[in-house]
Amino acid sequence: MRYPFSEDFSFPRRSLNQKIGTYFENWRISRRERREKKPPTISPLRDVPGLAQPDLPLVFITRNEIAILPVFLRHYRKLGITRFICIDDESSDGSREYLLQQKDVDVWTSPIRFAEARRGRAWREALFEYYGYDRWYVNVDTDEFLIYDQCPSETLRDLIRILEGRGISRLPAPMLDFYPSGETPQHSEEMPWKTINHFDGQGYEVAFGKRGISIKGGPRRRLFAENNELIKYPLIYWERNCFFGSSLHQPLPYQHNFSPIWGALLHFKFFANYREKINEAIVDQQHFNASQHYRAMKDEVDRSGSIAFMYENSLKFTQPTQLVELGFIPSITFDLDDRRLAPFREWTPHPDRL
Repeated sequence: MRYPFSEDFSFPRRSLNQKIGTYFENWRISRRERREKKPPTISPLRDVPGLAQPDLPLVFITRNEIAILPVFLRHYRKLGITRFICIDDESSDGSREYLLQQKDVDVWTSPIRFAEARRGRAWREALFEYYGYDRWYVNVDTDEFLIYDQCPSETLRDLIRILEGRGISRLPAPMLDFYPSGETPQHSEEMPWKTINHFDGQGYEVAFGKRGISIKGGPRRRLFAENNELIKYPLIYWERNCFFGSSLHQPLPYQHNFSPIWGALLHFKFFANYREKINEAIVDQQHFNASQHYRAMKDEVDRSGSIAFMYENSLKFTQPTQLVELGFIPSITFDLDDRRLAPFREWTPHPDRL
């Protein structure tokens, strides 16, 4: 099925056999996750207060991202995030020091590295367990900027009320890789999409499997013949039966992964310092298959001096409503009845916080 969706697209109804297949797959993988779960050691770099019920926390992992961290925090504060919860993976560029200066950021560290922590998944699960089950979290990387219809005038709290009112517990969001139209601009205090402002308007495919939605394509397939999974669930209601399994792209329970309300993650892998980040990833070897993806990008940079991102179907980003008009995300109706829905559901703190 092609993505973005056409105007006459309707979210497919899943058959009984498909739902049974999802429940069986969920039972099989959840049993494995519970059996093999080994919580990693993590430690806060200063005292961290517990979350209050109205808090809306964001969990992220960072390593040497000082160039993008200020605008990352600014973006999510504007959407209504009240607490940032971070694992710093041995940053050496001032990121850790900068984050420790932010009053709304809890900074944690670990004696193991990103790859050993199941590429960060074990860290994230440990943080969710510590800060409390049965509550909403935003779960992203530092180069991912969540948007949705009518943001930022409608905050994440407004969006959560829409989801809760429809019995939805997580928000699917495809990653749209953004890239510059020419030479990569230098560091700017503007939001990254002001300068790194193009994305592929075509060349994606969507499928609906046992474990959830799948979207593949974009510039990484076009330029490097890679078949990366692009869907994530950056806004998620985390319960005791939630796990990341083998991938952030298919969280458990799988039956919650089929929401018709979507956002999008503006993905700035190709930020102003992407050449340095590519070299760092190759040396560090913390990513999948000894950073194979980054090696492909480095080969192109070494051959051509840069990556030629632009092609005939490149589009310049303007605002979130553009993605609605193009079919990348659905429109969302924020009406008065939605605003009057009950506030966030009750949550369960970690036993150590009681």
